[in-house]
Amino acid sequence: MSIISLLETVAAIFGVLSVVMARFAHIGVFPTGLVSTLLYIYICWGAGLYADMGINVWYSLLSVYGWWRWLQPKAGLEERAVSWSSPQLRRASLLLTLAAWAVLYFVLRAFTDSTVPVADAFTTAVAIVGMYLMAEKKVENWLAWLVVDVVSVGLYAYKGLYISSLQFVVFTALAWWGWTSWKKLAK
Repeated sequence: MSIISLLETVAAIFGVLSVVMARFAHIGVFPTGLVSTLLYIYICWGAGLYADMGINVWYSLLSVYGWWRWLQPKAGLEERAVSWSSPQLRRASLLLTLAAWAVLYFVLRAFTDSTVPVADAFTTAVAIVGMYLMAEKKVENWLAWLVVDVVSVGLYAYKGLYISSLQFVVFTALAWWGWTSWKKLAK
């Protein structure tokens, strides 16, 4: 097994653990996710998935923020509750996703040798918003992850990262599980 395959396996295991913890709205989502994202920064750089490398930097930063944020309950509560996004936050999320996709696509085309700028920019743009929504404990984060995961299955397989592609198959199922669970938690 090559060093990249070993790192990819460890990153995938910690990534799956992180998503399982997220499904249960458990704060362990953040430390396990941090291990995975730090490894994926290195893996994505080597694979030429520059936007995905960047999103893993974002995930790492938002893991620290989310960890802190989840420990900051609203007045009178022991922990921050799962909730739905406001209509304003939904609109802002959609607009940010579209703007980030356009900017990232331009950057990838103009300044990198990326062979997959459309898909790489798209998954990264959606994930930027998804990670923020997760840090804020918003139900809609799971919809973002469903989109990212489905597209990433093909993207990572195309780049020869088959362990990661399989991880995204598992992530898709976990995101559906998280979506159905968090809808109940938010009622």
